[in-house]
Amino acid sequence: MQKPQWSVVWITGASKGIGAALALALAGLGCGVAISARNSQDLHALARSGAGLRGELWPYPLDVTDGAACATTLAQIEAEHGCIDLAVLNAGTHRPLSLDDFEIAAFESLMQLNYMGVVNTAVPLLRSMRRRGAGQLAITASVAGYRGLPTASGYGASKAALINFAEALKLDLAGTGVALSLINPGFVRTPLTARNRFSMPFLLEPEDAAARIIRGLQRRRFEIAFPWRFVFWLKLFRLLPYWLYFPLVRRITRA
Repeated sequence: MQKPQWSVVWITGASKGIGAALALALAGLGCGVAISARNSQDLHALARSGAGLRGELWPYPLDVTDGAACATTLAQIEAEHGCIDLAVLNAGTHRPLSLDDFEIAAFESLMQLNYMGVVNTAVPLLRSMRRRGAGQLAITASVAGYRGLPTASGYGASKAALINFAEALKLDLAGTGVALSLINPGFVRTPLTARNRFSMPFLLEPEDAAARIIRGLQRRRFEIAFPWRFVFWLKLFRLLPYWLYFPLVRRITRA
């Protein structure tokens, strides 16, 4: 893989899974990577594991549900390392919700982290990038946001909100010099997907997902969705009328 054009990268949700794999891959290619997550110990452990790579990993603990803290962390990174060339807003969580788990607090926590966590970081980032007329922003959503799926009324809704957010923002950013990408992964082996109690088709390793994301970002593609065979069927499902969609999904998922 060719050396990226980014000198300074910021990744949220970087302590585990896709975020950690992406941070290590970019540092291996020579980027300086600011890594953020709530767990300070995990961040520092990740930074130590990256010792000896061509680039550096800089830990910046952060709870993205705190809007003021997001702005402060961004200012600190830019003061210490320079303007951010690429930001990957990857922080998020997954919780399947059956009807027995249907409670307001579960929906609020998923939306606060998965959706508002992106908004809280995107607002100050876009101010900085628009001022200089340059920069690249990537938002991690999920193929689960394409259509409603069983037990995903909370998680899927938060990812659907991110997809709509990114589509609208792509139009608004035209002519500003700021590039926007939407990352929609399928199933990737992470601590979050380990909670699933069903067979996950086309399951990828985090390192494979990171490589696919980097290639898509280098090409400045708007949507980076993978694996393609899985994405193809889910995009086809988006076109189906409800009278076909609901029976088909019930049969496939045995819901």
